[in-house]
Formats: sequence, C-alpha cells, structure tokens
Amino acid sequence: MLKFVHQAIRDIRTTGSVFPSSPRLARAMTSSLRAHRGERKILEVGPGTGAFTEAILHALRGHDTLDIVEVNPVFCEHLETRLLQPFRSRHSSMPIKLHCSAIEDATLAGGYDFVICGLPFNNFPLAVTESIFARMIALMRDGGELTYFEYAGVRTLKLPFVGSHGRAHLRKLGDFTRLTASKHQVTRKLVVANIPPALAVRLVKRHGALEPCSGSTKTS
Repeated sequence: MLKFVHQAIRDIRTTGSVFPSSPRLARAMTSSLRAHRGERKILEVGPGTGAFTEAILHALRGHDTLDIVEVNPVFCEHLETRLLQPFRSRHSSMPIKLHCSAIEDATLAGGYDFVICGLPFNNFPLAVTESIFARMIALMRDGGELTYFEYAGVRTLKLPFVGSHGRAHLRKLGDFTRLTASKHQVTRKLVVANIPPALAVRLVKRHGALEPCSGSTKTS
C-alpha cells in the first residue's frame, strides 16, 4: 500500500490514483477469466503493485500462460519479489514472464484469450490511449476478452475544473471509448467497493473488427 501511494504521488499521470484497486474490483476484473474452462493465454497490462495480478495468479491452472507488462521499474521489482517469485517456487512449470516495458514496445507473440488492463486512461493523451488500445486488441484472438476499468463518473466530475483544453480532451476520450465499444461487444459492471467506485469494462473482440481512431494527431 505505502509503495503504491509513494509511486502515485511521484507520478500520478501513469499511476492514476493514490489508492490501489480493491479486492472486489480485482474479482470483477477477473470474473470471466475465472469462469473459463480450458487452457488460457493471459496478458496483464499495467499491474502496478499487483492487485489484479494476485487475483490472476489465484485463477491460474494447468497449462495456462501469463505475460505481465509494467513500465514502472519499482513496481516491476515489487511484483517479482512479492508475487511472482513465491508463485514460481510453487508452480515451476507454469510459464510466467514479466516485461518491464511500455505495452507498445513489449515483445509479445499475441493470440491472447484474456487481456486485463489496469492503466489510467483518463490521465493519458488521447493518441497514447488509442495506441495502447490498438496494441492490446491486436494482441487478442478473435473472441478474446479485454477487461479494463474506469472510475465511475470521473469525466463528468472533472469537467468544471480542467479548463477548455481538458474538457475537449475528456470529450474526445469519451467519443473514442464509445466508438471502440461500437466495434466490439462491451458490458460494464459497477464496483462500489473501491476508492473511488469503478466500472469494470469487458470488451469481447469481434472477428474482423477494425480499430477506431478519433482522427486526432496531437494531444489535447
């Protein structure tokens, strides 16, 4: 907890909150993964200190594979020592790889059944959000699932305080996520037991769907 708060204060842009995600949100983010039967290829993007990672590890079985991509080296070290090393000592045959990298630069084979993302998209320039979404969806198989979260109502709450450029950015981000949802199958689950309350958004990749682009070539 203290490590997460320290990094959040140091770099709120890429951490997104001063509180780690709750166990209830972690369960919502991994509900489809836990319900699935059979071998699974899993990618986690932006795990932070591992609230979702821990839930994923508890759900792993058999011949599952897991790739984890985290850009913050402090979080990478924390994930490796607190979660991954102890898990590997108990499950030495299960392939788990931690990539200390941005998702756009990570060397990944693709074909993922599940992608679970903890990145704070409201904090990113629109072009970065578009690039990350395009990369994650490209890495999924058709019918694969991407689960990410949004803080409930945060864009509406921010509007009076962010100025004209900030409001334009939030509107474009909302347009982008709605357009993305229209190209795939999307459901949302409200999780009140989180600070702040959050929506777990589940996107199922449709066969042959083209990735939307807002048309923006510069940040707002």
